[in-house]
Amino acid sequence: MAVRVLIVEDDPAQRRILEELVRRFGCDPVPVDGGSRGLDILKSQSGGTIELIILDLNMPGMDGLEFLERLQSIRGDLPVIVQTAQGSIETVIKAMRAGADDFVVKPISPERLKISIQNLLKVNALTEEVKRLNKKVGGALTFNDLIASSPAMTNVLRLGRRGAQSNIPILIEGESGVGKEMIARAIQGESERVGRPFVAVNCGAIPENLVESILFGHEKGSFTGATSKHLGKFQEADGGTLFLDEVAELPLDMQVKLLRAIQEGEIDPVGSRRPVKVNIRLVSATNRNMIEMVKAGQFREDLYYRLNVYPIMVPPLRDRKEDIPALVDHFITRFAAEEGRKVRAITAETLDLLRAYGWPGNVRQLENTVFRAIVLCEGDILEIQDFPQIASLVEGYEIKIPPAPPLPAKPQLPQGMAAIAGGMPRSGGPAVADGVGYGITVVTEGGHIRKLEEVEADMIRLALNRYQGQMSEVARKLGIGRSTLYRKMKDLGLEEATG
Repeated sequence: MAVRVLIVEDDPAQRRILEELVRRFGCDPVPVDGGSRGLDILKSQSGGTIELIILDLNMPGMDGLEFLERLQSIRGDLPVIVQTAQGSIETVIKAMRAGADDFVVKPISPERLKISIQNLLKVNALTEEVKRLNKKVGGALTFNDLIASSPAMTNVLRLGRRGAQSNIPILIEGESGVGKEMIARAIQGESERVGRPFVAVNCGAIPENLVESILFGHEKGSFTGATSKHLGKFQEADGGTLFLDEVAELPLDMQVKLLRAIQEGEIDPVGSRRPVKVNIRLVSATNRNMIEMVKAGQFREDLYYRLNVYPIMVPPLRDRKEDIPALVDHFITRFAAEEGRKVRAITAETLDLLRAYGWPGNVRQLENTVFRAIVLCEGDILEIQDFPQIASLVEGYEIKIPPAPPLPAKPQLPQGMAAIAGGMPRSGGPAVADGVGYGITVVTEGGHIRKLEEVEADMIRLALNRYQGQMSEVARKLGIGRSTLYRKMKDLGLEEATG
């Protein structure tokens, strides 16, 4: 969804100019003719979707400074660009002190305004990401912080919010990578245990002989290698939430002990003489069909019904594709900041490609795919060529390869030039005679050496044809990285040949 920009400008002509520029920048303009009307928009139900304000300082009635003052109590977090005429720098300083983030001078330069909007949106997105991470670390993440506005997620959010208000055991079901842990964190963030410990355990990643010690802890000397006392995950989560991910992978003997811990509210650390009371909120998750496991004798029926008191089924990403644009924007902001890259957006055509793919690995696969694209991207906008693996799997989006050049006629070189141009033959291989290799000439018909970039372009075309467009193999045989290969193709004008 396009970024909504509120334009507060009393001059109709200037307002239309700003509206057209904002639309040209890919944003959704919301023009109003004065400060009072602008505040009414922000107070309305749709006001929460406004992400940036362009504000004229000199307006009749409520001027820009008064607007900024009142804005602090409504949406003080919104970035604001103020407009000013030449010679009013003192007013700009007052506006910046009142909460404005940047200013532009009339008549407005489109490029200057575009850069200002991009910079403020980027800073705002990074600020929101930092807030989200702080909430996650502090155990205060809520369902409002999740990217889950699709209709398929409506029931998940409703059940999650209701379940968070009690201490009922919750089982989150769904395919691998759908975000079950984020749902569990949001449940804690909206419960009375907000801010308390949130301890996540991947039951499928624990060695079988260490499951009991890791979950319930052990005393010093209780077994070989136990050189000190160890608190288990149950005790670490005391007072907070214990999240057992992939709970179906627990061995049968541990399932018995887990059942007792849930029923009695106490655990028996290995080597301890007495049980230890714990107060936890239990949330479990699985990507398996646990009913079938119960029928097959792979999971205890009594434990299953103890865990599955309040089930929540999280749909796969292919059933909630409306969330893909917001998820992609989120990952672009995050990874561009982490990697120090200038990538800031994605083209509409590329977004259509991502929506057309099935995403068997769900949100986790999308996250890793965007991360890889950020690393591959040579510009500031993600394009289809930055997603070669996805493009190869979606019909109509494959990355085309430039055709191999025709074999040139053998040039006539002056006497003795052939040995200089071709060099000595390599051991076990044919010589490059008279400056002609496998369809690539290194000298002109006049006997002069060709430009290096021309030979390099021919070499890349030949490799692309020989290895049938397998970019990893082409890069490997040429001895360069894939990102370097894409950059060279772009610099040498080989991209046009693919269109």
